[in-house]
Amino acid sequence: MTAPALPVELFDLVIFGGTGDLAVRKLLPALFHRFVDGQIQPGSRIIGVAREGLDDDGYRNQVRAALNGAAAKQGDRVDAFLQQVHYRPLDARKDAGWDDFAKLMGECPDHVRVFYLSTSPDLFVDICERLGGYGLNQGESRVVLEKPIGHDLASANRINDDVGRVFAESQTFRIDHYLGKETVQNLLALRFGNALFEPLWNAGHIDHVQITVAETLGVEKRGPYYDHAGALRDMVQNHMLQLLCMVAMEPPSSLSPDAVRDEKLKVLHALKPINETNVAQLTVRGQYRAGVGEGKSVPGYIEDLNSTSKSKVEHSNTETFVALKAEIANWRWSGVPFYLRTGKRLAERVSEIVVAFKPVPHSIFTASAGPLAQNRLVLRLQPDEGVKLWLTIKHPGPGGLRLRHVPLDMSFAEAFGVQQPDAYERLLLDVVRGNPTLFMRRDEVEAAWNWAGPILAAWAAGGEAPRPYTSGTWGPSAAVALIERDGRTWDEDFEQ
Repeated sequence: MTAPALPVELFDLVIFGGTGDLAVRKLLPALFHRFVDGQIQPGSRIIGVAREGLDDDGYRNQVRAALNGAAAKQGDRVDAFLQQVHYRPLDARKDAGWDDFAKLMGECPDHVRVFYLSTSPDLFVDICERLGGYGLNQGESRVVLEKPIGHDLASANRINDDVGRVFAESQTFRIDHYLGKETVQNLLALRFGNALFEPLWNAGHIDHVQITVAETLGVEKRGPYYDHAGALRDMVQNHMLQLLCMVAMEPPSSLSPDAVRDEKLKVLHALKPINETNVAQLTVRGQYRAGVGEGKSVPGYIEDLNSTSKSKVEHSNTETFVALKAEIANWRWSGVPFYLRTGKRLAERVSEIVVAFKPVPHSIFTASAGPLAQNRLVLRLQPDEGVKLWLTIKHPGPGGLRLRHVPLDMSFAEAFGVQQPDAYERLLLDVVRGNPTLFMRRDEVEAAWNWAGPILAAWAAGGEAPRPYTSGTWGPSAAVALIERDGRTWDEDFEQ
């Protein structure tokens, strides 16, 4: 049984970039699911904004198509939802249409206002300045900033400074959808709601931690953006560091937003630097080549890039894969390595956190019983969210004592009998509620860039090209060497 879904107060949610991929594929379906569950009250409005010359009906047709199977299975609910959907054509850098948009927003002055900037970051400031000029930043108004927040520390600070002149920090929600995933939320419950784990959650009992975010797809339509970003900016500096913080942070005094974010910030400040002195030993960069992905032949990165870019290239130093070894310089985690890896066109689509505990100090079992394996706590973020705790037990039956390594396995979907909400479903309504716990505070963004920036600078100064790897594999062989020279190996028991 799941907890009842409580309605949020009336709101206007404006999606700038309302016809874009994120809005169509994630945001609008997420809002529809919350509407079906009764959390969005009649009278709330969802307003798409983009440059396309659509009217309300034209946009609603696009939204209906985006809902795919829901339109056929829940036709009445889709129709009711679409009545709350509106559209206004706008260009962030032109005056036309803004007066009409401000008039529309003025029709419901008591609503909470959420402005979701699902656009290129170079439009963030233009949009915010327009909103401020029309007084739409007053009262219960909030702005949501999609990643990336800048290309480096300096550009992140410029964006935060400029947005901050219009929206206060308390009104600014920097979204990282990984923090909205059910498994990440369960990290808090597992660690701080059970006497079993927290006493063992330290360097005395944990051998190492692995965080893997692997994709089978290539850069797809994101080629031009991705070639200016790369895997470290796209995944490590934000998503993966946030996951690391959730694993490593000290117990907060409460679940209040700043109590949680204060502890995450301490982790970021405690990360040991990776720079030109040690980048070659602690990091691996890769770039995929042609191979086999999801059972079919797939092109390499350069071919993918040229298929989505107007200007053709023959060479790129952009990494599509990163593996690195991070360490946290504090009492709890001293000497415990955190191995991170992420990449495109890898062998499987999977995101998981593996906490590997130290082996027992002395085995009382004979060799014939079989090997003793480390206990592991595996938290799966995708594709099927759940938790596994790997234990050693006796194989049942006569014939002597034989050891087996088996998981206590809990799938959230099976345990609770419902499909788990998408991360955006939780995060969008948290913005409406004004709850910033799962969003990045400005000082977190700065601390993350302070750590990631020297890695990028060292790569650029070294001039070494990313190591090639065949699509459909687990990345360059150097990524295996990175962990195996420490006597460990990447966890790939994904099908067990």
